[in-house]
Amino acid sequence: MNELHDLADQVYTAKTDPEVADALIRQYMGFIRAETIKFIKRTPIEGQDEELSIVMFAFYEAILNYERKRGAFLAFASRGIRNRLIDYYRKEKRHAKVVSLHEPLQDDEEDTLKIDHLEDPKNEIEMTHQRAAAKEEIEEFERQLLTFGISFSEVADNCPRQKRTLQACEKVLSAAKQNPDLLNEMLHTKKLPITALVQHSGVDKKTIERHRKYLIAILLAFTNGYEIIRGHLYHLSP
Repeated sequence: MNELHDLADQVYTAKTDPEVADALIRQYMGFIRAETIKFIKRTPIEGQDEELSIVMFAFYEAILNYERKRGAFLAFASRGIRNRLIDYYRKEKRHAKVVSLHEPLQDDEEDTLKIDHLEDPKNEIEMTHQRAAAKEEIEEFERQLLTFGISFSEVADNCPRQKRTLQACEKVLSAAKQNPDLLNEMLHTKKLPITALVQHSGVDKKTIERHRKYLIAILLAFTNGYEIIRGHLYHLSP
C-alpha cells in the first residue's frame, strides 16, 4: 500500500518536474512495453515501432492529467494509452492496399479493433498486467476506504440483506450520481452527507444511517474512477 501511495506522490511531483517525469517513464518502461505488446502482439523495437513512442507519450500525458479521485494511476494510464493507440490506428494508413488488423472496425461505437475479433492465443503478459492493475486498484480503493475509517470486512457486514433495502440503497446511489456535489462533499468531509441524500433520494434517514459504510463504499466505486471494481459490481447487480 505504501508503494501505491509513493507512486501517486511521484506522479504529482512529475507534473511540474520534467526530470522526475523522465525518471518515472524509465522506471515503468516494462509497463509501457507491455501496453504496446497488447496492441502489436509482439515485442516492440525501439526506433522502429511508432506505437512504442505513442505509448510513452500517452504515459506522460497520463502523468499530467492524473488525479487521485480517478483511481489507481496505472489503470488510469492504461485507459489513456488504449485511447491514444485507437486514435493513431484510425488516422494512419500505413499500408494503402493492406487491411490492418489493428484498425478499429468501421461504424463501431465501442472502439473495437479488428484484431479483437480474431482468436488470440493466451497472452500471459497481458493477463499478468490485468491482474496487477486489478490488484493495484483494489489496494488503492482499500486505502481510500480507510480514510473514512472503514475496512473491507465492515463493508461486507454492512451490505443490505433484503431486496427492499437494496433497492433503497440503489435510489441513494442514483441520487448521488445525479448530484456530483454530494460526492465532493463526502470526499472533503470524509462523512456521508445523509441529510442531503435523504432530500434527493426520498429514502428514510434510518435506512441510510444503518447502511452508511456500504453506501460510502458503493459511492466511491461508482463515481470515483474505479473501472475494474465498478465492472464487477455491474455484473453482480440484480
